[in-house]
Amino acid sequence: MTADPADDVAATIAAPPERPVGPRMPALRHGVAVLRFLASKPGPVGAVAIARSLDLPRSSTYQILQVLVDEGLVVHIPDAQGYTLAVGVFELGSAYLRHQPLELLARPLLNRLMLALGLTAHVGILYGHETLYLLKEQPPRATTLVTDVGVRLPAHLTATGRAMLAMLPASQIMAIYAARGAFVQRTERGPRSLRELRSLLAADRQRGWSLEDGHTTDGVSCIAAAAVDHNGHPVASFSVSFASDQLVELEAHERVGSAVREAAAQLTRRLHGDPAALVPRRVGV
Repeated sequence: MTADPADDVAATIAAPPERPVGPRMPALRHGVAVLRFLASKPGPVGAVAIARSLDLPRSSTYQILQVLVDEGLVVHIPDAQGYTLAVGVFELGSAYLRHQPLELLARPLLNRLMLALGLTAHVGILYGHETLYLLKEQPPRATTLVTDVGVRLPAHLTATGRAMLAMLPASQIMAIYAARGAFVQRTERGPRSLRELRSLLAADRQRGWSLEDGHTTDGVSCIAAAAVDHNGHPVASFSVSFASDQLVELEAHERVGSAVREAAAQLTRRLHGDPAALVPRRVGV
């Protein structure tokens, strides 16, 4: 039987190879350890907790964090009294993402989704409380959108972001939206509180896909569904955007939602995740 190249790529994501030990350079290794530790956490982590978890001196931990903040790789969240990864980490890895596992796995599925529906399609990831758009495919004469590759938008306003938020535990959502002023608005139609967001996420789970109507751009709607990895964690969302008056019937929304969810299920399988996690369900946040 011929091996599927996608399986090799997915295996790389799921189980990175062991790295040989090279030159000591403890300060650099400790800095990398801090970045990896923060990457594994759903929300901001205090310096003392970082030092304790990594068995580092507190003074060294504060120095490492300050350097990482200065370099734009880590950001301090005063309201949460902790640190989390900054956009600089994505900027360093963006060239890798453009040519390696996630794109290799998702782009063919995204292209097929665009062709099947004749609508602009995206792949986005959750970055803190924002949606970051990684891939975009669009048909001729597509609706003009603000969601180009590299654009970041508030996750609670986008179907792309909400599809991933709907897959997270309540504690993680609370951590993401702990900061004051987290519920920013663009068209005054999006959720303004954690309570309103929870209500939208409950509806998203019940459908199995997210629907956003004019929350980011007046007259533009979006339908999205998230893919999960082998741990059940949302990795990315597939979404399609269209003029709000282009698809108004419930049947049309359901047809698009089913197609988007199937693309997410296919990516989930390639990441060795369980597509059953994407089945519509009644679970409160």
